[in-house]
Amino acid sequence: MQTQVKHQLKRYLTITLGTCISGIALNAFFLPHELLSGGVTGLGMILYYLFGWQVSVTNIVFNIPLFFLAYRLMSRNYFLSGIFGTVALSFWLHAFAPLSQMHLVHDAMLSCIAGGVLHGIGLGTLYHVGGSTGGSDIIGAIVEKFYSISIGTTGFAINVVLLCTGAFFFGIEPALYTLVAYFAVAKVSNAFTDGFDYKKNVFIISEQNEAIAEAIIKIVGRGVTYIQGEGAFTHQHRKMIFCVVKLTQIAKVKQLVKEYDPYAFMIIQDANDVFGRGFTQKTNHTIQRPPELRMNWEEMEAAEKKTAARQKNRQE
Repeated sequence: MQTQVKHQLKRYLTITLGTCISGIALNAFFLPHELLSGGVTGLGMILYYLFGWQVSVTNIVFNIPLFFLAYRLMSRNYFLSGIFGTVALSFWLHAFAPLSQMHLVHDAMLSCIAGGVLHGIGLGTLYHVGGSTGGSDIIGAIVEKFYSISIGTTGFAINVVLLCTGAFFFGIEPALYTLVAYFAVAKVSNAFTDGFDYKKNVFIISEQNEAIAEAIIKIVGRGVTYIQGEGAFTHQHRKMIFCVVKLTQIAKVKQLVKEYDPYAFMIIQDANDVFGRGFTQKTNHTIQRPPELRMNWEEMEAAEKKTAARQKNRQE
């Protein structure tokens, strides 16, 4: 019970931090240049530019009917975290409102890039713990639940409508700057949500599959799985190597594959949300390799030096 309370406390503190960063970004970089955010906040910004209505107030007012729907149709946890995120964002929008009058950055392009990056950091921080700021997130979640249309698709459609509305009232140039800001927000928030410690899926088809697999295990230090495959042209059965490695280990894997089989077929793909032993869990030391395949640290170092020497001789 105590652990759960600590987890929830950490989660809400993270949401508070994320909304604080977004509040700074919107006031310091978006509002001075008539840029738009997404969802309900973006609608509030349009009304601020037209009538001077405070975004911090409209953000809460427009979210009230949406939270009523969330209470009726979504989970209690989603409802509570959404309310907290919306109130926190509105609080920071009000607290940092004086920044919108300072014009810290006069160049619109620089402002939309800096604001997009900072806003993306804020959103990515709260998305990483399952937080929400209401608005289009609630609409998207409800649409996904009943119509199987992704939240991203719904959010994109809403933002397109906002972008067109902004272009109608304020001209095409601010709308194009907003488009750049949208791109920066999306890229940075995704990076913060997924994490910067990127992973890669590696598929290798080779006649030297066992030698390559052993080299990856012993030198790179990553687990390998064999996937049984069959060539459609030759109907020849063979093992395909599959492994997940960190971005910093890709070069070593490529080197090993090229060393053992220059004609090997290799596919490298991005891997998101990798969970399990070796990444998010500690290594399970109860799992042992067969004695004939075990290798101590000295042998691993010798094998790596041997591979490096073969590569050097090959280059010479």
